[in-house]
Amino acid sequence: MAQANSQLLQAQAQVAQAQANQVKTQLDVNKYAPLAEQKAVTQQDYDNAAQTNVAAKAQVEAVQAGVEAARAQLRVSNAQIGTAKAAIATAKGQVENARAAVKTAALNLSFTRVISPIDGIAGIALGQVGDLINASSPLTTVSTLDPIKVYFTLSEQEYIRFTQRNLIDSQQDSNVAHLELELILADGSTYPQQGSFLFADRQVDPKTGAIRMAGAFPNPGSVLRPGQYGRVRAVTSTKEGALLVPQRAVSELQGSYQVAVVGVDNKVSLRPVKVGERVDTMWIIEDGLKPGERVVAEGTQKVKPGVLVDPKPKL
Repeated sequence: MAQANSQLLQAQAQVAQAQANQVKTQLDVNKYAPLAEQKAVTQQDYDNAAQTNVAAKAQVEAVQAGVEAARAQLRVSNAQIGTAKAAIATAKGQVENARAAVKTAALNLSFTRVISPIDGIAGIALGQVGDLINASSPLTTVSTLDPIKVYFTLSEQEYIRFTQRNLIDSQQDSNVAHLELELILADGSTYPQQGSFLFADRQVDPKTGAIRMAGAFPNPGSVLRPGQYGRVRAVTSTKEGALLVPQRAVSELQGSYQVAVVGVDNKVSLRPVKVGERVDTMWIIEDGLKPGERVVAEGTQKVKPGVLVDPKPKL
């Protein structure tokens, strides 16, 4: 296109030059015509001027024809440019279509790779190569094991006592969020890592009268696995000088508790007691017993008031 423009400008310059030359020859003809009539110049001079003017006009027409040719060439170049631009636009459209096809292929490829939303250990695969699966077809189950959650329950009474005690006790860090949990495994051993309290459920289960709670335990090496059984314990309070008796020594009758006390004469008497919290296999006695008194721990169903027994200490 630049070359066509250059040729057009050059032709237009030649037209201007030819037109200027023709104007000069026309002036010569106009000057010689009256002089020739008056015989002031020869007829030959006039004829030469007229002939030169005709040649100048022909030259003007010739260069004007060149201008038209240059313009035609420019129009051809413009048409070629338009065609080239259309071809570029078509090519760009093809490129965009190809990019869209690549994105679609990448999206389809991504559907073939399933990534777990959490870190953890996967279970046995439920789907195999060649299976037809959909969004409702589980491939496996992934569990986060470190830390691992442990769920346990507290009775409604234990929960109330604990919360009331923490509401009354204003000492620093005396709330449930700072409890250190211990885990007793199914074989009776104590898990070496201490856990922390996570949360309590929103309600007490009306069927069991217990509230579900959760704690978290560090689990390096993934020793603990989902579904294992264990017991959780924690130090919630300390009671100095607590009086403990075995749970089997305490009898319950219609909501009241009693123990069989062996007197100094080795005779049995039944005495009502007020029990507190349970600690493993022992029961805290709040009222009704004094330190040093002896209670029957074996055969409590057989003893009666006034029966003489031969007490033997439980070692």
